[in-house]
Amino acid sequence: MTDTELIANLEQELPGKILEAKNPEPRRIFVTVAPSDFLDCLRHLRDRYGFTHVSTVSGVDVGDSFEVIYHLAVKTTTLHLRLRFPRSDPRYPSASGVLPGAVLYEREIQDMFGITVDGIPDPRPLVLPDDWPAGNYPLRKDWSFERPAEVIPGGKK
Repeated sequence: MTDTELIANLEQELPGKILEAKNPEPRRIFVTVAPSDFLDCLRHLRDRYGFTHVSTVSGVDVGDSFEVIYHLAVKTTTLHLRLRFPRSDPRYPSASGVLPGAVLYEREIQDMFGITVDGIPDPRPLVLPDDWPAGNYPLRKDWSFERPAEVIPGGKK
């Protein structure tokens, strides 16, 4: 099946759920869906087309909104399933019930962007230290880091 045929099939099989579909180069497909349709689309991709491998999950702060992109792979194609949601309500459902390998990536998205992943089996922080200040998300554009004063033991005062 060609990339164009796959996109046409998805648009036909998931009517109204595909907000945008692009094929910028061979074997790479970008599909955008609403967070409310995410799990249905993901199940369909898994069951009908065999997209069971999550290569990674990326988060993007685009200023007024966030994007989360699930990079899915089969032998011949990489499909990037993109979700967009407003900055005022950064939340979407966990894919871990459909693709268990997504859970660690989702924990990282929560840590680094402060995006709530509903239904994640283990919501504990994954990447940040235990004493990391609440409400500080290092991959958000509005985050700033103030380096603490350096103290050198035995150094000059």
